[in-house]
Amino acid sequence: MYEKILSFLQKDFTEPIRDPLWRNIHLTQGMLDLAASEQFQQLGRIRQLGPAFHVYPGAVHTRLNHSFGVLQTAKKVIASLIILSGKESVTAAGLTLTGVRSFLAAAMLHDLGHFPFTHSLKELPLKEHEKLSGEIILSDYSIRKILSEKIEADPEMTAAIIDSSLSYPHKELTFYRNLLSGALDPDKLDYLNRDAYFCGVPYGHQDVDFIIDRLRIIDSGTIGILESGTGAIEHLLFSKYLMYRNVYWHRTVRSATAMIKSAIIHALKLSELKPEDLYNLDDASFNNLCTEKAVSSASPLGLIAQVMHRNLYSCAAEISFCPENPVHRKLENLETRVDVEKELSRQLSNPGGNTVESWEVIIDIPETISFEANIPIIDKQGGISLFTQASSVFSNPVIEGFSKSLRKIRIFVPEKLAAATETAEILSRFLV
Repeated sequence: MYEKILSFLQKDFTEPIRDPLWRNIHLTQGMLDLAASEQFQQLGRIRQLGPAFHVYPGAVHTRLNHSFGVLQTAKKVIASLIILSGKESVTAAGLTLTGVRSFLAAAMLHDLGHFPFTHSLKELPLKEHEKLSGEIILSDYSIRKILSEKIEADPEMTAAIIDSSLSYPHKELTFYRNLLSGALDPDKLDYLNRDAYFCGVPYGHQDVDFIIDRLRIIDSGTIGILESGTGAIEHLLFSKYLMYRNVYWHRTVRSATAMIKSAIIHALKLSELKPEDLYNLDDASFNNLCTEKAVSSASPLGLIAQVMHRNLYSCAAEISFCPENPVHRKLENLETRVDVEKELSRQLSNPGGNTVESWEVIIDIPETISFEANIPIIDKQGGISLFTQASSVFSNPVIEGFSKSLRKIRIFVPEKLAAATETAEILSRFLV
């Protein structure tokens, strides 16, 4: 089996495609057929970073670009692990040729069910995009046929690698899941580099080959990294911090993201949209849907057009999120935020008839993100320890400092409200 897997990885990837980041990415003929499928091609119509192009005009790369990059990185990772870890480790992990084929297919298809506009629809009562990806793989006849007949992968395993809620009776499943969604996963290694490249910023670039060369299979399928790679983990974590600080959570990007989320929240509450309307869309069809479903000129869905025309809300109040503050903790709940937004909009309305709609006051709180890396470190004697405070500058105080500096509670309002003195006073009192 070891020799068959190596032969597949070394000989079957004969079809090159050009990529500005990784240069040539080689596919098998079956993967090339998969790339031509309707569902995969739709990824080429979804921007990877959603509205971030309003700040970084080069950020118009797509989920399709990224998916090819994840496949490329995943192939390099699995090939390096197999060669450098050796036959005994591969056998102990129970890796099979079908499993490797399924893992690489999963890497290519992991974003198949992704929503448009990056993570603007997070927190909403919708299915997770991983679950949608799994459903598409299992229900789309064309994709199943290509996977089973041309790639010789297992569609059920491919779907289960992406969607952790699916079960699959084979011990190698856990290995592939950890590999695709771990501390040093192919997804992260591609998107940090790719997003930095297209945004024109230096923050996200990683020495991917250096990292991959130091990964090993240990303990019947656990993935570890040689001690000499510790600095690469620190670099990746700090790069992640800088990308969130300067790109993903840039104030203007957060305004656009918050407006999109608010539009959909209120449209769902007003029954202008149903959750199922939002599945299997690209950027253009999402915009068209929101235009068609707006019942009047005063519909919350009008926020979508405002975002596309860069008529973005201003930040009228801002404060660092404080986990010890009970008001801040309550605001982490989406429904609570919506209720508070409604009350603030009432306070900002005036008796003269200037009514402020509830979606014209948007409270934005970024989700919690982790700067920890629970990956085993392999020392020169073969001993194993976790990447912890003892072996890294990423101590708990440092991690807490990163999180605190990134997580800001912001209240976005239209410019007409932001210019009013009473707006800042009302909103500032609320956040304290």
